[in-house]
Amino acid sequence: MNPRGLIRCGSILSKQARRIRGAPNSPRSSRLVTTVVLLRHGESTWNGDDARFTGWADVPLTVGGRVEAVQAGALLRLRGLPASRIDAAFASDLERSHETCELALAAAAGPDKNTWCTQRIRRDARLNERHYGVLQGEHKNDSALSLRYGADSMLAWRRGMFDAPPPMEAHHPHFSPSAPTTESLADCQARVAECFRERIAPAMFDEGDPDGRVILVVSHSNALRALMAYFDNVPEEDVPNIYVPNSVPILYRFDTEKRQPVSRKLGTQSGSSHARWLLNPENLARVRDAVQPGGTLSRAMFDTIAGTKENDRGDDIHLAANELEEGLAHLLKDDGDNLDCAVRAVAKELVRENWYLERECGTITREMFEERAERIWSELYISAEKDVCAAGGN
Repeated sequence: MNPRGLIRCGSILSKQARRIRGAPNSPRSSRLVTTVVLLRHGESTWNGDDARFTGWADVPLTVGGRVEAVQAGALLRLRGLPASRIDAAFASDLERSHETCELALAAAAGPDKNTWCTQRIRRDARLNERHYGVLQGEHKNDSALSLRYGADSMLAWRRGMFDAPPPMEAHHPHFSPSAPTTESLADCQARVAECFRERIAPAMFDEGDPDGRVILVVSHSNALRALMAYFDNVPEEDVPNIYVPNSVPILYRFDTEKRQPVSRKLGTQSGSSHARWLLNPENLARVRDAVQPGGTLSRAMFDTIAGTKENDRGDDIHLAANELEEGLAHLLKDDGDNLDCAVRAVAKELVRENWYLERECGTITREMFEERAERIWSELYISAEKDVCAAGGN
């Protein structure tokens, strides 16, 4: 049930859609295309295998996170989106977002350093990460949190749409008078949608030459989840299912006149999506190797966890979602520094999917896991086969 007095995000986004998209059947002689690149910031000091609830805490990127940002920018340049083609760039007020944007633009410029500058980045606090209230700064894997607040509450706060953690008080070490005291995902989505309506959409459709405009938005998982939900018309109950990988550019292409996405939708756990992960051939090859039966992901999720059980369940092992998350933690701890960003992203998406699929299946077998991994690989491959950067393509 929607808490009394809370405006449901689906209604907010629907109103904005009517304002932004305009008349659905307006005539056109040729298609003009605007490209939007969504980029989640690189790894921060509070990410990784010992992750914390970061929220509005202004923590820096790790060295690895800076490398990820540079690699994302180099990939944009490689795939036909150098800095000279990016008309506007948006970042949140948090340094990990702004630094990722700076590094990505510098790398996308390559030797043409005069094609970008920090002043081109437009910062907006409405693109900040969701505020996690009293949880901000706490370790996500701290079992004491479930004892203190209850496992069901913790799950609702992390995976639900309308539940918010208890508000932060002034004595909290991460309190800021300019920040919210807590937010649900719906609260975060409302302010991000407002930012889109007031700042990003005008940059996409109303500034300069409308043909071939490219907009870069560097933000955080929940903020970008909100934008993707809007672009793909995702039902609000499925919004928490959307996965946003670190430092993997996500492309949307819009018909500038209709102001609607034009790329063919591909199936995802949250429904269907116009989104395309932008990967290079090396990324795809590593994902292909990782998702094969007996590959990196299967071994990390099943063999590692089976080895920690008192009774090895062999090939018939069934794992619950929390056990898959435990396997992911092992993978990131043991191989995280050498793990390809796309393989890491696929692993995290599989784990996220199973938090929701567990309600239907209870547990997952190795065969089911490998089938889902193969599906994600197929979607990535189909996406990569299309020239998603070509103006006017589908």
